[in-house]
Amino acid sequence: MTLFKMKNKIFILMLGGMMAVASTASAQHTTSGYFLDNYNFRYQMNPAFGNKHSFATAAIGNINVAMRGTLHVSDLIYVRDGKTVLFTDPSVSSSFLNDMSSRPRLEANLNINLLSGGFNAWGGYNTVSINARADIHAAVPKSLIRMMKEGITNKEYSFSDLAVSGQGFGEIAFNHSRDIPQVPGLRAGATVKFLLGVANFQAEAPETKVNLGVDNWTATTRADIYANLGGLRYKTDINDEGNPYVSGVDMNGSGSVGVNGFGMAFDLGASYDWNDFNFSLAFNDIGWISYFNTKKASTNGSHSISSNDYIFNVSDDKDVPHNAEAEWDRLTDDLSKLYDLQDNGDVGTRSVAMGTTMNVGIDYKLPYYRRLHFGLLSSTRFQGDFTWSEVRISANVNPVDCFSASVNGVFGSFGAGFGWLLNYYARGVTVFLGMDNTLGTLTKQGIPLNSNASVNFGISAVF
Repeated sequence: MTLFKMKNKIFILMLGGMMAVASTASAQHTTSGYFLDNYNFRYQMNPAFGNKHSFATAAIGNINVAMRGTLHVSDLIYVRDGKTVLFTDPSVSSSFLNDMSSRPRLEANLNINLLSGGFNAWGGYNTVSINARADIHAAVPKSLIRMMKEGITNKEYSFSDLAVSGQGFGEIAFNHSRDIPQVPGLRAGATVKFLLGVANFQAEAPETKVNLGVDNWTATTRADIYANLGGLRYKTDINDEGNPYVSGVDMNGSGSVGVNGFGMAFDLGASYDWNDFNFSLAFNDIGWISYFNTKKASTNGSHSISSNDYIFNVSDDKDVPHNAEAEWDRLTDDLSKLYDLQDNGDVGTRSVAMGTTMNVGIDYKLPYYRRLHFGLLSSTRFQGDFTWSEVRISANVNPVDCFSASVNGVFGSFGAGFGWLLNYYARGVTVFLGMDNTLGTLTKQGIPLNSNASVNFGISAVF
């Protein structure tokens, strides 16, 4: 298998796998419901929002399936002469790289609402919830995709700023919101969350430069990997100099998957009614998780490697000695030597900050038809390399007491999209269904061609 083929499969598996994982559930709360009347879970986006009635859910109360990205399947797969080909196929022009961002990104945020309930007491509205959550993020330099497309036609490649991170954790949350009588129209709320860390992974490669020579190649790399997961061990091999290097991971070591850290987080929010307007502001997931038993692998600073094991002939003729394809095959087998990561063992406890989301909203109700209102919501996620922002404009209607609906358009870091939410609400039960980003064309395997896709639904008992 050539390096190009292997890299293509890695990208397709990463994209398809993250979409498949995202299709389980998502922590991306249904922002289409931020302004929607009688939507029970508005408090997850702003803890100042309460409900009129009590509710209870179990397992399927609030399931959000979502994925975001600037790297799409449609960037990697094309149809030529009735056949499906990868972007590396000669029939695909390199021009697609011109429209690609300098650092394509993907993310999937998982949240399974196991149990939750809301009720009026203690002068305000309260909710209790138990959730299982996970966050997955990946950022890939465009220069790496360019190398996969152009092959060895260029002598030097630099694909720095490669980053992948993910964590899985449990959450027990308590929320309280109330009106502030001293300031008419003002309502405030807060949520405290106790976090149980299960797994954490972070890999960063801020420096990677490869120079391909006629009779040798050199590389300068810098990378660090941190992992917290019971039973994980790094597998090692011996390089040409007789030194051990990390060649993979092994999950058969001692220990087991379980709680690997503890933390806390807070949501803070407020809303204010003024004439026909409501203004709202919230900061969610302000906190951290401290993971213990951190397994680290690192180049321990910048690392240079030079090898004359690979001699690249520009010919792909199978009968030509050291043809390019054969040499890429051999380099593929030794790819882990490129970074020459060292197993630094258990480096102890490591604190990981949660990604904090800021929501700013303005809601306007028509004075002559109070059941129709328009909303403007700005959301920003602060998370280092994976920070993003979006603006969503919505029309929300509650034509009858038991039904409400929202339609909205969104634009931001991941492009433009269209969302909607339908909510049936009655004494005894409430059901909602919607999409923050409406699904477009799917592949034969059911994977969206566009990475921005979501399906949101849930059922609650109301009393």
